[in-house]
Order: sequence, then structure tokens, then C-alpha cells
Amino acid sequence: MSFGLSFWVSLIAVVVLALIAYFGIGALHLSYLFGVVIPYAAFAIFVIGIIYRVLFWAARPVPFRIPTTAGQEKSLPWIKQNKIDNPSTAIGVFIRMVFEVLLFRSLFRNLRTELRGGPKLSYASAKWLWLAAIAFHYAFLIILIRHLRLFTEPVPPFLKLLETVDSFWQIGVPLLYMTDIFLLGAVTYLFLRRVFIPQLRYISLPADYFPLFLILSIGITGVLMRYFYKVDVVGVKELTMGLINFNPVIPEGIGVLFYIHLFLVSVLFAYFPFSKLTHMAGVFLSPTRNLANTNRMKLHVNPWNYPVKVHTYEEYEEEFRHFMKDAGLPVEKE
Repeated sequence: MSFGLSFWVSLIAVVVLALIAYFGIGALHLSYLFGVVIPYAAFAIFVIGIIYRVLFWAARPVPFRIPTTAGQEKSLPWIKQNKIDNPSTAIGVFIRMVFEVLLFRSLFRNLRTELRGGPKLSYASAKWLWLAAIAFHYAFLIILIRHLRLFTEPVPPFLKLLETVDSFWQIGVPLLYMTDIFLLGAVTYLFLRRVFIPQLRYISLPADYFPLFLILSIGITGVLMRYFYKVDVVGVKELTMGLINFNPVIPEGIGVLFYIHLFLVSVLFAYFPFSKLTHMAGVFLSPTRNLANTNRMKLHVNPWNYPVKVHTYEEYEEEFRHFMKDAGLPVEKE
């Protein structure tokens, strides 16, 4: 699919979703559907879908050691091993996974390769991508944790501390959260990167643009509600507490913008298990990351191999000796 088609299909899809919520609330007054039924359904799809994907991946056989290596493996005693980038023990694998999950180590080490004058192959740092990925993931995580205040009563002290740290700049009223800026900035960078880098633009599909547009629209509607168009926070909390206690109620006067935001979040949750976003769970089951490189220390035999009758050379020559002699080929037995 071409860039233009992938881009516009994804953008139009997100706009249509927002319009569905707008007309569903503003014109048809389907508050119960968008405030209760769809969030419950989306959360159920998310949980069941993630569990299914994890169990499906866990059931796949991994007969061989195929870890991605980025350093010297364990070899002769006088050759220094890179115990993190080429681990040979469970502890080394654990440390490597911690760096990978929390710090995106492999992305930090990533290089940009391009042809320059000559032509000459050159390598350059690609730290901006790593920085944007770190900012996006941690900002998204903190925003998700901050929203737990809507589902708890009383609000836990650690959530209050998190909000205080997140808004320590104390810019404006209400206070400006740093994570709001980081999330929108990081998603915008990841989007522009796909648009302006020809190689990425060429291989990008609707599955790449759609989650970016969806997350960006969720962030924009959230910012609009907090800083520009006020919503009834008390009513929102009443709705969320009813959802978490399985006693849903629909307060009056919350506003259509909140329902658009909630509907887009529900779509993201429901879409999650069927998209590339499941790398959140898949990274823990990746054999290129969670296996130790013990290929030189241990013979790994595929336990799923079925018995195969071996045709030895002696048997081969016994069967075709006269043909080989007629063709002038040397044989071991005359």
C-alpha cells in the first residue's frame, strides 16, 4: 500500500471514530453505550486477547538457541566475554532483559546506515529515536498510572506524590504535567519520522500510522479536557468508580469531549492485542532475548525431530555402483 493511501486511511479511520462518539453522544444520547458497555467490552477484549497471544507464543517450540549477540561470547579462558550482550548464564540473561525492557538497550546501540559521497557506506548515531521511544513509553506509563486516581477512593499517597513530581514546574492553573508535553512531542516525532524518512515512508502501512494517530488523538483530547474545555471531574469520578465497582452510573453533564476521549481509549485497548503494540508482552517471550548463548558449551538437539532413515554412502554406492562404474566415477569397492 502506498504512503498516501496508508496515511489517509489511518487518519480518516481515527476521525471517523471520533465522529462516531460525537454523534453517538451529542445526537443519539447513547451515554450508557459509550460510558459503560464499550469500556467493559474493550477491557475484556484487551485482557482475553493479551492472554491468548502470550499463551500462543509460549506454546511455540524453540528448539534452538538463537539469541541476538552483540559482543564476545564465552570462549577460551583468556578471551574476555561480554556477559550482558552475549550472556551464557541465567543471571546474564536477566540483566540483559532488565536493560532491554527498562532502558531499550538494543535501540540505544542502534546505528543509522546510509550511503554518502563516493558512494561510501557510513554509520551514524540514531539516539533521537531511542530518546523519543523512552520519552513516549515512560510518559504513557506515568499518565496511565496517574489516571488510577479516578478509580480509587481515597487516592493513594504515591499517586499524589507522582502528580506533584510530574507538575513540579507549576506552570499555569491547572498545573502543567511534564508527561503531557513529552507524550505529545514523542508521538509527533515518531509520526514525522515516518513521513520524512523515505525508507520508513516506503515500508509504513496503516498498522503503523493508525496507532500513532489514535494515541495522538487520545493525548490531544486529554489535554483539551484538562487545560481548555473543562469537564465535570466529579461526574467523571462517579462514572469511573461505578465501572470499577461493577455498579455503573451515568452522571449528567460530563460533556461529549470526555466520551470521545473514553471511546478512543477503549478502541486502543481493544485494538492492542491485534497490533504491533503487543511487543509490550512479546519482548519477554522473544528467544532472541530470553535465551543464553550456550551453543559452544552444550549440544542442543531438536526434541521435535522425527526419526529419519539415514542413507549412508556405503548403502548409496551399493545401490548405484554399476551406474557409477559405467559413468567412470571412482568407487570404493570393485
